[in-house]
Amino acid sequence: MTDEPTEASLGNPILNSSRSRSMARTTRSKVDAYIDRSTKWPEVMTRLRPILAGCGLTEEIKWGKPCFSQDGHNIVIFQEMKEFLALMFFKGALLSDPDGILEQQGPNSRSALRICFRSIDDANRLADTVKAYVEEAIDVEEAGLQVAPAPVLPPPEELQNRLETDPAFKAAFEALTPGRQREYNLYFSDAKQSKTRNARVDKYAPKILAGKGFRDR
Repeated sequence: MTDEPTEASLGNPILNSSRSRSMARTTRSKVDAYIDRSTKWPEVMTRLRPILAGCGLTEEIKWGKPCFSQDGHNIVIFQEMKEFLALMFFKGALLSDPDGILEQQGPNSRSALRICFRSIDDANRLADTVKAYVEEAIDVEEAGLQVAPAPVLPPPEELQNRLETDPAFKAAFEALTPGRQREYNLYFSDAKQSKTRNARVDKYAPKILAGKGFRDR
């Protein structure tokens, strides 16, 4: 006996429909379980979840969090923080945001923006806004729009000196992905004093020589 689908079963709309419902129940149960385990924002997620489903999004667990997508393209994801629940839009930077409620994740965030809910009252008050923003996010995805790449940052003087005097370091740094190079640039440049910038370059040189990014272990 085998559970593998046969040509006959693949062409059977009744069997296919049953299989799709079974897969959907499995996915929903994982999201249900996530929300049931939550001790931070279960009420807010429960309030927002049917809005996302009503927009035609498919829910599943990605990166350990409830993620909502359309045709395999990620649209939004829940992020539980201590002070708030975030509904993060993967291409939030392309939304018009007429109500001015989208927030950056950090100073270096370019594409993803989020709506932060600090109470169930926030979720109730912003329910219609969430629906409108999600619908716009779907339109953005269907149009194939992309966030413009980040501008190339000039390396700080201390990093530039190391690149010019250490060929192995230069080769390793240039072999990193543009995103990893940018992250190192931002971190090194963030220090106010040259001494600190040099110290940071020295500290992370072994990781760079090993081909690792700033956050890699």
